[in-house]
Amino acid sequence: MALIPSQVLRVAILLSYFSILCHYKALDMPAHQTYGGSWKFLTFIDLVIQAVFFGLCVLIDVSSLLTKGADSREQERQLKKLIGLRDWMMAVLAFPVGAFVVFTFWTLYLYDRELVYPKLLDNFIPQWLNHGMHTTVLPFIIIEMRTTHHSYPRRSWGLAAVCLFGVGYILWTCWVHQVTGVWVYPVLERITPLARVAFFSAMTAVICIMYVLGEILNGYIWDHTHTEVKCDTDPEGRPGVRKLSRREVQNRAAASKPLVAAAEDDQRDVWRVKDQHTLTHTDTHSHTH
Repeated sequence: MALIPSQVLRVAILLSYFSILCHYKALDMPAHQTYGGSWKFLTFIDLVIQAVFFGLCVLIDVSSLLTKGADSREQERQLKKLIGLRDWMMAVLAFPVGAFVVFTFWTLYLYDRELVYPKLLDNFIPQWLNHGMHTTVLPFIIIEMRTTHHSYPRRSWGLAAVCLFGVGYILWTCWVHQVTGVWVYPVLERITPLARVAFFSAMTAVICIMYVLGEILNGYIWDHTHTEVKCDTDPEGRPGVRKLSRREVQNRAAASKPLVAAAEDDQRDVWRVKDQHTLTHTDTHSHTH
């Protein structure tokens, strides 16, 4: 049994994102006053994605609790739609975008922080908020992946959706530059136009890699540590099958051993009686002749 129920974890993570977003929006930064506001930064877009995703997770938890035991096909159908949307968001947005933000930010930061997070920003953004935006995103999404099974779409469709998001953000960044004459990130100011094309292409490839890594990690967690069993409903109210952890499987196997042994003993007794009956019948037949 988990020390903290997954439903409680999701509520806590959602509240933390609300807190981060409120503190971020309250910052008096010049960049927030220019064209595009906070929406020109991928970090802010990612925070909104994560907040919406975990809000959807909490909504599903509440809906599952309220409809538990209810025999309503319409409620079941609506819940399945929410679960499908949640799984799609996890696969296409929450994990790849979150992992991309953490990976690219800290890679560029360690190489030369002036390329992505100039030291001037320390006067506006406290360290805890910086880590809330660029560090805790990844462990939070991995916790969700570890506690809840998510169905991934076909890889080609998933990659197409991720690429569409990446290209859309690149076009948005270029449009902001067209309007303001300033690139969103300092690294784009320091490289040539050809290098920018290569940079954007590399970043698109990286976010696609993050999608594939998320799919592989999700498969590893649930294919190697869990198994499916038939049941009336799963923990979220879906009929059909539910996932059992390896420990649950071992416990079930251990519990079934005495029953199997008893069944084998009963079977041996049946054969013993049959053998005795056969011998008696044979002896009787011999004496008769």
